[in-house]
Amino acid sequence: MTAFRHSAESLAKLATDDSVPEKRLSEAIAEHLRRTVRVNPSPAERRSWDRSLPLLARDLVDAGLGAVEMLVEYQLPLTSKRADVVLAGVDRRTAGDAYVVVELKQWSRAEPFEDNPRLVLVEGMAGGPKLHPALQVEDYCDYISDFVGAVEGHDDAIRGVAYLHNAADLDIQDLYAGVHSERTRLFTKSRRGAFLDYLREQFAPLPGADAADRLLNSAVRPSKQLLKLAAQEIRDREQFVLLAEQRLAYEIVLNSVGRARGADSKEVVIVSGGPGSGKSVIALSLLGELSRQGRPVMHATGSRSFTETLRRVPGKGSSKVKNLFKYFNSFMTAERNGLDVLICDEAHRIRETSQNRYTPARLRSDRRQVDELIDAARVPVFLLDEHQVVRPGEMGTVSEIRSHAEARGFRVHEVSLDGQFRCGGSRAYEEWVLRLLGLLPGGPALWHGDDHFEVSPAESPQELETLLRAKLDEGYSARMTAGYCWPWSNPLQDDTLVHDVQIGDWSRPWNVKSERAVGEAPASSLWATQDGGFEQVGCVYTAQGFEYDWNGVIIGPDLVYRDGRLVTVRKASKDPALTRSTADEQADRLIRNTYKVLLTRGMVGTALFSTDQETQLFLRELMGHISHT
Repeated sequence: MTAFRHSAESLAKLATDDSVPEKRLSEAIAEHLRRTVRVNPSPAERRSWDRSLPLLARDLVDAGLGAVEMLVEYQLPLTSKRADVVLAGVDRRTAGDAYVVVELKQWSRAEPFEDNPRLVLVEGMAGGPKLHPALQVEDYCDYISDFVGAVEGHDDAIRGVAYLHNAADLDIQDLYAGVHSERTRLFTKSRRGAFLDYLREQFAPLPGADAADRLLNSAVRPSKQLLKLAAQEIRDREQFVLLAEQRLAYEIVLNSVGRARGADSKEVVIVSGGPGSGKSVIALSLLGELSRQGRPVMHATGSRSFTETLRRVPGKGSSKVKNLFKYFNSFMTAERNGLDVLICDEAHRIRETSQNRYTPARLRSDRRQVDELIDAARVPVFLLDEHQVVRPGEMGTVSEIRSHAEARGFRVHEVSLDGQFRCGGSRAYEEWVLRLLGLLPGGPALWHGDDHFEVSPAESPQELETLLRAKLDEGYSARMTAGYCWPWSNPLQDDTLVHDVQIGDWSRPWNVKSERAVGEAPASSLWATQDGGFEQVGCVYTAQGFEYDWNGVIIGPDLVYRDGRLVTVRKASKDPALTRSTADEQADRLIRNTYKVLLTRGMVGTALFSTDQETQLFLRELMGHISHT
C-alpha cells in the first residue's frame, strides 16, 4: 500500500514553500505517484492538490493536531483506486490507532439526482450524475476494514468524512439527506468549526507516525473470490463492497429500474472496464438486490464456461437459482419488457445474430442479438471489455450498443470502470500489455516493475510449469494458458486426453472440451476453478471471464516479433473460428485480443514463454532480464 506521507504541520509548510519549484506540493505528490504506482497525474489533479490539501492541513494545525499524519492519495489494497487522504493518529478515547478517510470535493453547488439521495448532480461538471460523496467515503471505509489487517475487527478505528470546502450549506443542503451512517460525516465551509471539533473528537494531539506505519505496512487479506461467494451474494449482497464507479453503476441501474417501470419506458446502462475491474461483482450484486426486491431479473452471458460455473456454484441444489443464469441466445422469443432488468455480463461476447445451424426455420430472421437483449427488459445492463472480442461475429462494443439503443430513442447511461481492480491493482501492467500487443499507441515499452504485480519470462515450458506449480504448492491459485496454435483433439477411448500442446520434448493436453470430466480433468467450465485444472493448458474460450492468482502464458507461433514489433501469423493459428470468410485485418485483431485476454488473467503475477526464439529474446529485453547492446 502506498501514499504520499507527511504530518499535517510539515505538509502545510511544504505547500507554502515556493523557493524551489520541485518542492511545490503538487509536483512532490506527482513524483511520488510516478515512482510508486506508475501514474502520471492530470493537470486537474495537480490543481486540486494545490487548492485542497493545504486547506485540510491548516484545519488540522488549527485544531491542535499538527502531528497527525496525512496519507495523501492512499491506494486501496489490491486496487488502483486511491482515497484523497487518510488521516492517521492516536484515538482520543481509546489511545489506540485512529484513521479518518477524507474525500475532498471542490464542488460549489450540488443537488440530489432525480430525488435519489445516493446520486448527485454537480453544477458545472459534465458526465451526468456522481455518487454521493458520503456514500463514496463510506464504501472506502468498509473496503479498508475488509482488506487491511491493521483495522481488522476494529471497525470503530476507521471513519470517513466528505469535505465540500468550497460549498456553503445552502448550496448543497439537500445532500445531507444522503448521510445515513454513523461512520461517515459531511462538512462544508459553513461548518468548518464543527469540522475542527470533529477532528478533535477523533484524535489526541499526539504524533500519528506509528499508526501510519501500521496501516501502510499492514498485511492485506486476499479478496473474496467471486465464484465462491456467488451463492451467498444472491442471498446477501453485503458479501461484496462496491467502490466508486462500481457503486455508481449499481445505483444508476437501481434508479433506472424505478423510473422506467413508473414511466413505462426503457433505459439502457453500459458498464465498461478491463479485466478484474469488478464487472461481474456489479452483476451479482444487482442480481441479489433485485431478486430480494421481487423484481423480474435474469443474468445472461455469451460464455458457456462462465454461465455453467455460475449455475453450478450459486445454483447448487436450487433449480430456481440456476434458472437465473441464461445465454444471450435465450431471448429470441422473449416477451417484450417481460423482465425489469436483464444483466448482460461479458457483453463483448454479443454476436451479430442469435441464429446458428440448429435454429429452427420458424425462428430465423435478420434480427440483431443486441436488439433481442434490449427488447427483453425495461433496463438492459451491458457489462463489457472491448479488448476481449476474440471470435468473428462478436460485436459487443460500447459504440455498437449505444448506437442501437439511441437509434431506437432509448436513454443510455454509460459508466467506465477504468482504474478499478486492474490485474490485482496494476493498471501499469494492463497498459504494458495493450502497448505490447499494439492495442494502444506508443509501441512496446520496457517493464519497469510494480509493487503490486510480478512479471517475468520463463526460458522453457518446463520452467513455466515448475514456477506455477511452486506457486500452487504455496497456496496460490495458478493456471497455464496458450494461444490457439495446436490442434484440440477429442478424448481417447480409454478416457484420457491427447497431449496436443507439444513444444520440444514437453507436452500437455488442452483443457476438456465438453461439460463431462475426463479422468481427473474437470469439465470445461470448471477448468479455472476446480482441482485438476492445472494439469491441462487452458484455451482462450475457457479462460475468458476467470481470474486466478498466478498466470502462465505460452505465446505460440501466431504472434512473433519481427522488425521492431509483434506481428500476427494467421496460418499458424489452429482456431477453427478463423474461417476463409474472416478478413486478414479482422484475424489480426482477434489474435491480438486473444493474447490480451490470456495475459490479463493473473491477479498477482504472470510468467511468459514464447515458442519463437526471436520473440522470447524480445520479451526478455522488455522485462530487463538481459542488457541492451
